Amino acid sequence: MTRTGTIYGVGLGPGAPDLMSVRADRIVRGARHIAYFHRSGRVGHARTIVEGLLHPEVSSIAMTYPVTTEIAVDTTDYNQALATFYDHTAAQLIALSQAGEDVVVLCEGDPLFYGSFMHLHVRVAPRARVEIVPGITGMSGCWTVIGEPVTWGDDVLTVIPGTLSESEIVRRLRDTDAAVIMKLGRNLPKVRAALSAAGLSDRAFYVERGTMPGETVMKLGDKADDMAPYFSMIIIHGHGRRPT
Repeated sequence: MTRTGTIYGVGLGPGAPDLMSVRADRIVRGARHIAYFHRSGRVGHARTIVEGLLHPEVSSIAMTYPVTTEIAVDTTDYNQALATFYDHTAAQLIALSQAGEDVVVLCEGDPLFYGSFMHLHVRVAPRARVEIVPGITGMSGCWTVIGEPVTWGDDVLTVIPGTLSESEIVRRLRDTDAAVIMKLGRNLPKVRAALSAAGLSDRAFYVERGTMPGETVMKLGDKADDMAPYFSMIIIHGHGRRPT
């Protein structure tokens, strides 16, 4: 019987190569086929993390996003472009698996936490063997570089996409003890306004490229501009129950 290959979704952690798990490192070093997401004209952060770890004869599938911010995410064109892209890429991975080849999909952070891999997973899992290797999330890397506990005792932590409406961000902030706000980018002015409305501006930390070269950590109030790259987020620490 022909061996069926495995599709691995491997979490590479928040950015620093030495924050990969031992299992992720082993699988990446042994890979003969890798796949990674990237924007047109860029190498892709996941691929950069594993530079120097790969087998000399590894083959690569560069999964190039057809759109990123050029089209509004709530349009039919955006949805169709991404759906076609994921369908095509999933078919490539399934074909490799059916030919008996293992393929490692490189994933920033954790594969099943706000990552592109989840869109592949729902397409390939019914038709191929899939193994997930969890990774340290970007938010964990960011609150670690701040150096303060993010939750205490019974604190509730809420993860909030900056793409939500300002009123919804305010509602979520008022209903939690600690928060991580992701997907900043062009949403940073809106997020600032929401934090102000919720009375949390003074507790907000801004972290850019946490655990990576060029890391920036500051109180949000000290950030003079509204420029926020993809690898950035805001952390609100909880102040809950603790022994005294």
